[in-house]
Amino acid sequence: MFIGVDVGGTNTDAVLMDGHQLMGVAKVPTTQEVTSGIVNAITELLKQLPEGRQVQAVMVGTTHFTNALLEQKDLSPTAVIRLALPATQLLPPLVDWPNPLKDAVGGLTYMVEGGNEFDGREISPLDRKGIREAVRDIRRRGARAIAVCGVFSPVDPSHEIEAAALIREEAPDMRVCLSHENGRMGLLERENAAALNACLGDIALTTIRGIEHALELLGVHAPLFMSQNDGTLMDTAFASRFPVLTVSSGPTNSMRGAAFLSGMTDAIVVDIGGTSTDVGALVKGFPRESSVAVHLAGIRTNFRTPDMVSIALGGGTVVEREPWRLGPESVGYLLPQEALIFGGKTLTTTDLAVAHGRAALGDRRLVAALEAPLVERGMAEIQAQVESAVDRVKLSHDDVPVVLVGGGSILLGDSLVGASRLLRPQHAGVANAIGAAIAQVGGQVERVYSLDGGSRDEAIADCTAAAIERAAAAGADPASIEVVDVEEVPLTYVPSNATRVRVKAVGNIALGKLTQGSLPKLGER
Repeated sequence: MFIGVDVGGTNTDAVLMDGHQLMGVAKVPTTQEVTSGIVNAITELLKQLPEGRQVQAVMVGTTHFTNALLEQKDLSPTAVIRLALPATQLLPPLVDWPNPLKDAVGGLTYMVEGGNEFDGREISPLDRKGIREAVRDIRRRGARAIAVCGVFSPVDPSHEIEAAALIREEAPDMRVCLSHENGRMGLLERENAAALNACLGDIALTTIRGIEHALELLGVHAPLFMSQNDGTLMDTAFASRFPVLTVSSGPTNSMRGAAFLSGMTDAIVVDIGGTSTDVGALVKGFPRESSVAVHLAGIRTNFRTPDMVSIALGGGTVVEREPWRLGPESVGYLLPQEALIFGGKTLTTTDLAVAHGRAALGDRRLVAALEAPLVERGMAEIQAQVESAVDRVKLSHDDVPVVLVGGGSILLGDSLVGASRLLRPQHAGVANAIGAAIAQVGGQVERVYSLDGGSRDEAIADCTAAAIERAAAAGADPASIEVVDVEEVPLTYVPSNATRVRVKAVGNIALGKLTQGSLPKLGER
């Protein structure tokens, strides 16, 4: 028996799964302190647990780490060391960060000699003395984490790895994040991804330990797994190292759940929650990944993220009469108190849907006085916004199947322009939690290889072995791991016959691998 939980802006959804059979559902309002909402949802589920059965694993998808970045709260003081001199001086580390977020993490940056050219040649030898001096200064200034970024480290990570060893000699308690483990080729984007991952270290440990402690109090003695943003899972030890991989895991869970519930492996998924609508494409049952740089909290990064279009439209979106305006504000998790149909005083999109007859909840008499033109205008705009988002995600002008999920799906009718079929599967309201519960553990690796010194097959084999190893490190049963995607892109603009290889591997949860109690204490790394 598995429990899947997904924390949204309005509701926290949870499901109890026996294999692929849905055994229980819970939907509770998301709380300001996210962990208590998770506890409330699991408490409701445990009442539905069949007698004599035990929970074997709990999978959680949470917006907690994303919110910490957006709100600039509880972030670890972080420094960035770039291995680059004499190159890259024009654009120093954190150059494109918004000042409030830079101030929230301390904004300490250092540049020392090191790094590589695109073909693996050293820009300059690694400045070991400079690294030690930088670490001593970082300790004096009170930073708790260091992000290390070497130029073209995905080609040759040896300078980053050696720098990490030097840092641990000088500061054994320091959290160290290496850019080649976090991002892709672009220097600034990869460096930003490592810095974001580093500053989330303490809140990751605190959040994960809080959830594990809550599970213990509820009598659930099962390993905890966190959702990744590529539709797979990672155990808590791996999640504590790479908390940034949870970003966008909520929409990804919904897409995986939509594929499971509808049986569609290639389709557009529209997930309407209480605050926002996320639209993405399924390819072979997994979310299509973005191939361009992604902005997170105003920062340009290039770690893997689903290719999504998000709009400020949900069941709690506020509707203004004069002047007419639909959103972007939302009442969020206060919908049961604020919406007109529940006796509140705020006109929301859910009120419009009930007045229109598309939804049956709350007290319809409380919206009976809404003017018909107002209701029709609102429903038409909701439809138009979603159709526009679907069109932005499609790769051709042809109509495609569209799967509609999320509690806010009541806002839409039975057809969409651009959809060849509109599927609204049973249990669509908890597709996000189902996606978490049925997910496998995954590992993904992207590397650049020079084929002058080896063959294409050797490069793919090496990257495949690394992806399988990463999946096992994330908590997958080694015997069940299989490769689900291999992508090779020749780098025609680079000499030495270089090619970029990306491999994704997934496997079933290694239930024999107990993950609880495997995390370091705060201050230990």
